[in-house]
Order: sequence, then C-alpha cells, then structure tokens
Amino acid sequence: MAFDYKKEYKEFYLPKATPGIITVPKMNFLAVRGSGDPNMEGGEYKESISLLYGIAFTIKMSKKGDHRIEGYFDYVVPPLEGFWWQDGVVGIDYAHKENFQWISVIRLPDFVTRADFEWAITEATWKKKQDFSKVEYLTYDEGMCVQCMHIGPYDAEPATVEKMRQYMEEQGYVLDITDQRYHHEIYLSDARRVAPEKLKTVIRNPIRRA
Repeated sequence: MAFDYKKEYKEFYLPKATPGIITVPKMNFLAVRGSGDPNMEGGEYKESISLLYGIAFTIKMSKKGDHRIEGYFDYVVPPLEGFWWQDGVVGIDYAHKENFQWISVIRLPDFVTRADFEWAITEATWKKKQDFSKVEYLTYDEGMCVQCMHIGPYDAEPATVEKMRQYMEEQGYVLDITDQRYHHEIYLSDARRVAPEKLKTVIRNPIRRA
C-alpha cells in the first residue's frame, strides 16, 4: 500500500470545517513562482501545475529506472498547494485576481534530497523535451497557523477566511502574513471533475500571539 500523506497526516490535510490552531513543521516542496489570474487560459499558473507534476511523477517513478533514491518508499503524490499574496494587501483581495503573486507547490517526501531533485529536473527535461528550469526546491517552515476546511467554490472562500479571523482573535491571536509567511491553500479536489459546490480546499493562514 502506497504511503498517502493525506491519510497519514490528517491534521495537515483533513481538518474540520470549523477553524483550529495548528503548528506546521518544516517541509520541502517542489515550487514554481508566478503572478496573475490563476483562471487565465494559457497563463503562468496553469503552466506551473504542469511543470510541478512533471517533476513530481519523475521522482515518484524513479523506482522503475536506474536512479536509486536512498530511503525511497512508494507513496501517493501529495496534493497541489499554493501560497498567495498581493503587494500592498494584508490577506487576499479576491476581487482583483490579476494582482495575485503566488508560489505553486507540491510536497516532497523527506527522503528526496536536493541532489535527487536536480537529477529529476535533468531527467524530465531530457525525457519530456521540456524546460523545467522554473521548478525549484523550496524549504518552508510554516509555524503556527489557523486553518479550516473550505467546502465550495474558490470565490466563496472569503466567508471561511472571515470565520477563521473571528476564531483566531477569540483565541488571542492575530494574522501574521508577511513577506515570508503567506495565505496558504491545499487543493484536495480536482476542479476539472468536481462540482464547484463540492470542492474541498484547506485554507491556512499564519498567526501570532496578540
């Protein structure tokens, strides 16, 4: 049975639909940075997803090739995630998606080293005849956050974010979005196949004691 991060770490991937406080440890990711409206056809965001999955599956399927990754175990590729921000805005202004700055990410298993990542970039570039130079190896220490499962369309997220804000303030915390700490979303549903009202998205925001 392949290791499934969503099932093994439910506290990070399957929170309740009511807000909660969590401390997230340091993790390694495949990452692609960009800007602009994520819904734009042929835009940077959709290209970033293709690049991430190209490398993610190159690493996962390394078990069938000559490259041996020390400590490798079979696993389900973790879900797509995103860090989002807008210059001059605290939080997220959903009405102006054209101003989004973002980092699209997919979590890497801990056994994947930077050398393994560099091998995967070279391997995928050669096999797929595609430029993967935008993909980077990112280590992110998220720390203390408030999070909640959002069920429904992405455009309805502000209601969940507001519920999170009220909860964290009641618990004695304030939002701590900075140049290093971002609004974070984890996409548990495939928007191409799931009705908007059934989409499941983990929303997570960094916080600190008031």
